[in-house]
Amino acid sequence: MPDVKHFDPDAALDTVVRLFWHQGVATTGIQDIVTATGLNRSSLYATFGGKQELYLAALERYREQWSRPAFRGLAEDRRGLPAVAEFFDALITVRCSGAYARWGCLVSNAQAGAENGDPDVRAFLDRHHEELREALHAVLLVAEAEGQLAPATDPATAADLLALLTYGVNLRSRAGAEAGSLSATVAAALGSLGGRPAE
Repeated sequence: MPDVKHFDPDAALDTVVRLFWHQGVATTGIQDIVTATGLNRSSLYATFGGKQELYLAALERYREQWSRPAFRGLAEDRRGLPAVAEFFDALITVRCSGAYARWGCLVSNAQAGAENGDPDVRAFLDRHHEELREALHAVLLVAEAEGQLAPATDPATAADLLALLTYGVNLRSRAGAEAGSLSATVAAALGSLGGRPAE
């Protein structure tokens, strides 16, 4: 008889994403995953593989559900710097309030954790970083065309700066930084590029 799954793998993976995101991969064991999902070990291993394979699947799910929609919206926005300001405002809001407050970002947490020593995790992080940077670069090219950037501002270099600032917001919020402090830092960074334009 073929093995028939009596659970929803997508729902189970969503639960695992939240578990790794909130607790961190290093402190999350297979028993934690079994308890959170209600599945037995054999079902988990048969569907996802071991903990490392499950973690990589969780990273991919997080990128699809959280990162890519935000990156796509940013890259396609034709307002320039107001779109960048809105991106950071939304990021700070979700990091400092609501259901996921103080969780940081699953991807940024991986950047800072020992798990980034795994070649597959590092390759994922490099791809994710490039997607973030490309989205920021696209909207900064719009800002340049609209005359919103200071004359000496290079959009490519500015995209690198703002990508690093994104990770900083994610990590500092997890450590307890207040929204007001993070917003002030973002405002200063945008001011260095040419000022935060009126909405």
